[in-house]
Amino acid sequence: MFPLADINRPLRAPVMVKALVAVNVAVFLIEWLAGPAQREAMIYTYGFIPARFWADPLGESYRLITSQFLHGGFSHILGNMWFLWVFGDNVEDRLGRGRFLLFYLLGGALAALAQGVFDPASTSPMIGASGAISAVLGAYFVLFPGAQILTLVWLIIPITFYLPAAFYLGYWALLQFLYALIGGSNVAFWAHLGGFVWGWAALRYGLFAPSNPPWRRL
Repeated sequence: MFPLADINRPLRAPVMVKALVAVNVAVFLIEWLAGPAQREAMIYTYGFIPARFWADPLGESYRLITSQFLHGGFSHILGNMWFLWVFGDNVEDRLGRGRFLLFYLLGGALAALAQGVFDPASTSPMIGASGAISAVLGAYFVLFPGAQILTLVWLIIPITFYLPAAFYLGYWALLQFLYALIGGSNVAFWAHLGGFVWGWAALRYGLFAPSNPPWRRL
């Protein structure tokens, strides 16, 4: 199931979401214009590598942030940026721009740590914004459980329908958990879960209390 849009419209323009999309796209273009050898060097320099982190947490901590802005291919960045675009504007609207950025970066860092806990010996770089975006999804789950998500499903032909956000995001989180248990994939599913749990807990228990009321001005 792929989200096409939600019914919520923010009160304020999603400046930080747009800025994050722009930075991610700019870094991706730098990666791919640099050529294969330089791209690999960037990934190993700035990607999060669990084994290196646990050997030197202080020296390797910068990777918790830099890894969030690298992507492995066009489908990787397009999928991540689309989810951020669909769900991020409302979360930014409720948190405020500065607090949203802090929430987002913390979510990405904690997501990377979650992957490192479950796969501590890995020497493969983990890259991508999906951990931070998973935190956004967890926050959306708390803030807008009844929001309708226009969803696309391919069943021979494309079919679209609306689903409540709580159902859509709950189903998404369950899939991440099942895939994480199965293992054997190059996708960091534990990072997805770690980010989602952080986003859910941060809003559910008031670590990042919303700054805007849940209603619209008329």
